Parts: sequence; C-alpha cells; structure tokens
Amino acid sequence: MEHLFARNNADLLAQFSLARVLVSFDFDGTLVPNVPDRRAARMRAQTARLFESVCERFPCAVLSGRSRADLVTRLAGARVERIVSNLGFEAGRADPSVAQAITHAGDWLRRELAGVQGVEIEDRGYSLAVHYQRSRRKRETRELIARVGSQVPSEFRLLPGKLVVNVVHSRAPTKASAILRLRDELGADTAIYVGDDESDEEVFQLDQPGRLFAVRVGRSRSSHAAYYLRDQSEIDRLLRGLMTLRSAPVRATSR
Repeated sequence: MEHLFARNNADLLAQFSLARVLVSFDFDGTLVPNVPDRRAARMRAQTARLFESVCERFPCAVLSGRSRADLVTRLAGARVERIVSNLGFEAGRADPSVAQAITHAGDWLRRELAGVQGVEIEDRGYSLAVHYQRSRRKRETRELIARVGSQVPSEFRLLPGKLVVNVVHSRAPTKASAILRLRDELGADTAIYVGDDESDEEVFQLDQPGRLFAVRVGRSRSSHAAYYLRDQSEIDRLLRGLMTLRSAPVRATSR
C-alpha cells in the first residue's frame, strides 16, 4: 500500500476527477471516527463542512450497515446523491420476507448470546449487528460470536467489522456490487471509494484499473486497497483536496 499523500501521488485525485467520477465513502471509521458508543458517532464540524462542499461538486454516495433513517440524521444536511443503507436493502428495495427472517435470526441470537458481557444485538430492519465494543474480553467474545453465528441458517452470511459482526441475508448485495451499480446508474466513468473495514475489502478486491480508485483508512498489510490514509483524521485532507479540484458547485443533488 502507498500513502495517498506521498509526494509521488500528488496528481492521482486530479487524474480521476477529470472524468465523471462517483465519490463514495463508508461511514463509521471513515467519515466519522470510531467511538465506543455508536450512537455518539458524528462528523467533526470541519469534516461536515468539507463533505457538504464535496457533495455539491461531485455525485457522492455513502455506504453503511446503518439504517437509512440513522444515516440521514448524521450526514449534517449534506446533499448526498445516494445513501446505501442496511448493507444494500435501502428504502424502496426492501423485501418483507427478508425483514421477517432477520427478526427470527435476531431472536435466536439473543437467546444464544444471553448473558454474554458487553454484547448488544442491533436490529436494523434488514440486517443485524452484533456489537461487542463494550466487552472486556473482546477476543474471546468475538470468537464466541463467530461460533454461534456459524449456526445461523444458510440463508444468512456473517460480515465481520470493527468490534461488530453483521448478519446479512444471502440476497443482500455486497458493497462491491453496490458501487458498480451506482457507478452505472449515475453514468460515472470512474469511482473513488474510501473505507476502513473488512466489509470494504469487497470493494478493494475489485480489479478495475482506471475505473476504481480504492483508499483504505489505516494501513494494513492484508488489505487489497492500493492506497491508504494514516488515520481517520486525514479524511479532512482528502475532502479538501477533492473540493479544490472543482472550485465551485456545479450540480444540484438529491437523495
């Protein structure tokens, strides 16, 4: 991996911005710092201002396991072109049978994990998130969640993240398929994607030179992303760089 802001990479963003480019982000750990209480996650004031400006200049998307209603309240009014929530089951594409299956899976997991210190199961409507950031024995808890999760019916798959294990339906699209779909829907030639989690590796693994520019928040030897930001605070530098590539708002956006 190369640091995005290394001297020899100075022109990379400019090269991608010459074409019609979709600029897309994960939310937790990317646009906002990871925090012990996910309910407290908010963009820093400076990040929010920069993100709003970038959304005025480029078609932007946010992809997250959070529910759409939750995300909208945390985007500080930025006019984001697309919000892909619930790992792909956004409003208008929801399937009631999936929601029902998720409810049953959530009830079963609560029974199996009852009494495990620091575990909280969040029902997002069309996916589940098994959080363990409050656990005092995180490694053991993660292993326990994995063992229990391996027993869920085959119609579900587990998607590990930072101090969370997502339970998603087998019909849920991946972030990779969502990025490709959004790029086509918006008529973009290229896409920039920034993320920090294991679920983002689905995007980083796409082999599309010249059509996808992948950036990971935090360096990782095992990541497939070609470039990285040192930490989440560098997202402001990235947003500022994108903003200056187009000096004025050029488009109206809608959610």
